[in-house]
Amino acid sequence: MSELLRLGIIGCGSWGKNYVRSFGTLEEVKLAGLCDLSSKRLESLHRRLPGAVITTDYRKLLDKTDAVCIATEAVSHFKIARDALEAGKDVLVEKPLATSVEECERLVEMAAKKGRILMVGHVFLFNRAVSVLKGYMSDGVLGKIYYIHATRTNLGPIRKDVNAVWDLAPHDISTISYLVGAQPLEVSATGSSYLSDGVQDMAFISMRYPDDISANVHVSWLYPRKTRETTIIGSKKMAVFDDVSTLEKIKLFDKGVMKEPAYDSYGDFQLSLRSGDITIPNVEVKEPLLAECAHFINCVLKRERPLSDGVEGLNVVRVIDAITKSIRMSGNPVAV
Repeated sequence: MSELLRLGIIGCGSWGKNYVRSFGTLEEVKLAGLCDLSSKRLESLHRRLPGAVITTDYRKLLDKTDAVCIATEAVSHFKIARDALEAGKDVLVEKPLATSVEECERLVEMAAKKGRILMVGHVFLFNRAVSVLKGYMSDGVLGKIYYIHATRTNLGPIRKDVNAVWDLAPHDISTISYLVGAQPLEVSATGSSYLSDGVQDMAFISMRYPDDISANVHVSWLYPRKTRETTIIGSKKMAVFDDVSTLEKIKLFDKGVMKEPAYDSYGDFQLSLRSGDITIPNVEVKEPLLAECAHFINCVLKRERPLSDGVEGLNVVRVIDAITKSIRMSGNPVAV
């Protein structure tokens, strides 16, 4: 490996260009190559990075790089990641890792066999606010977790390569599973295709986790407001994470319901409501994508397991696969 880690970015479109920007700020990285199907887009990027190889064929980057970042359409993730791992490259793949459980399993097995780093771009795991929530839950600040509710909606952008579940739900599945510290046992979901036949543009998802924790997720491309909100309900306190908010990312509500400690009869049974202060903690502002990119480079250089490694990416796709089956079965529960 050269003094700087030579990185190739495959896919420089609407999201890939953000990877170009983020990796370009890391001092340990040399952007050695850029690949995209649009020659016009490549020419524009090449004016900013004249030393980088530009090509429309990703295979031409594999002998000029130490690692690659894949930000192409989801259906192409498996083939490109497979070829990169086969060539001995460390790989960061934008979510989802691939579009089937079988493909994900093959990539995880190949990375282990080749001794390569395989990481998935579940960017919300690198959001400082999510780390704060994880601390609340681990330290018992919220008490016993009852349920989690998440919404991820907007008016567009409409994608053609995947539906709204594959596009949006990986964020919430990965985040909720990280916060809970477990994978869901069972899912049920319903979805509708209003804009294009067979491509769900909205879905309601229910997930059942160990310890009687339930999680509900609403994803939609067809909604008047952009929402990126997660609410956690605990026995002691409740927390709301609003990623759209610029100043108040987290609100901690000292609210709850308590059973009266003693009562003489069933008729005397009462619940008391507690409504205390609302705390808005100071959450360090740091771009999650930049933190994700820095984490990948650190794992490559130190040969450490990423937070969102291939196994984590596989687990998320397993959940999405179960969600897809449940939608086809009109919402019947499906084991994960």
